[in-house]
Amino acid sequence: MDYQNKHVLAPMVRVGTLSFRMLAAEYGADITYSEEIIDHKLVKCERRINVAYGTTEFVEKGTDNVVFSTCKEERNRVVFQMGTSDAVRALKAAEIVCNDVATVDINMGCPKAFSIQGGMGAALLSKPELIHDILATLKRNLDVPVTCKIRLLKSPADTVELARRIEKLGVPALAVHGRKIADRPRDPAKWDEIADVVAALSIPVIANGDVLEYDDFSRIKTATGAASVMVARGAMWNASIFSPKGKSHWEDVKKKYLRKSILWNNDVKSTKYTIKEMIAHHSCLELPEGKSINKADTLEDLARLYDLEDYFWTVKNIGPLTHDLNHVL
Repeated sequence: MDYQNKHVLAPMVRVGTLSFRMLAAEYGADITYSEEIIDHKLVKCERRINVAYGTTEFVEKGTDNVVFSTCKEERNRVVFQMGTSDAVRALKAAEIVCNDVATVDINMGCPKAFSIQGGMGAALLSKPELIHDILATLKRNLDVPVTCKIRLLKSPADTVELARRIEKLGVPALAVHGRKIADRPRDPAKWDEIADVVAALSIPVIANGDVLEYDDFSRIKTATGAASVMVARGAMWNASIFSPKGKSHWEDVKKKYLRKSILWNNDVKSTKYTIKEMIAHHSCLELPEGKSINKADTLEDLARLYDLEDYFWTVKNIGPLTHDLNHVL
């Protein structure tokens, strides 16, 4: 995978499912990360082909719970992000999915309590030997590229030291979120500290933090010298941020996202969560629309709410052939 001059969809829990990744790619995202999937979940999965929707699914054995879904259309750009705290388990999980994705990425930046308490995400930042064990094990045994995403440490020098250790393991790129563990989204991203990492490494760095408009792609790239740029919240609120033509109205993007969710049979809880995040940012969830979304139990309910019933049944009746029909997409 080429990591130069790319616009990248960040990993976002409950948001970065197949339907949202396909939407972001349609607007111009070059690389799309999955939501973080915990290795404990993936090792319990089996690979299945869903002929009805044209997808490859990783389903928890003995259930219908789809843990991860992908398709051939995104094969060369999808990055599978994994949460792990153990090299052996990480390898076992990665081997299940590696033939269906472009890259396997290890989450070393999530500051959520669930990740920290499980020794995953940002907890790894203080465990360089474990980082070495996980990355070295995956690189030694997988045929796909292995990368990781970190966030800033307590001091710029500490961040640079860790980044250099990771580079020596042979990863082809490193994503850096310009905030520390204690920082919150409202705290400004420290682009200058990302620049320190860029200056210290020879591999491509993907800069992440405070990319909320299309012009921010060039602004953060200029400020940091990063090879590529990653966006999270800006894409969640309006995926057309990736379009060089300018943003579409968020209402249009919201409806387009629902169409993608129907087309790719996205989990209804994930779909509701993502739509509600859009509404909460641009409008208000206390209005009738938000209350109606809360009451929806199925994708059909959501389709009815947004006058997409005909589309819903077209997809149901035609199946994966819809992927080739521009008027349906």
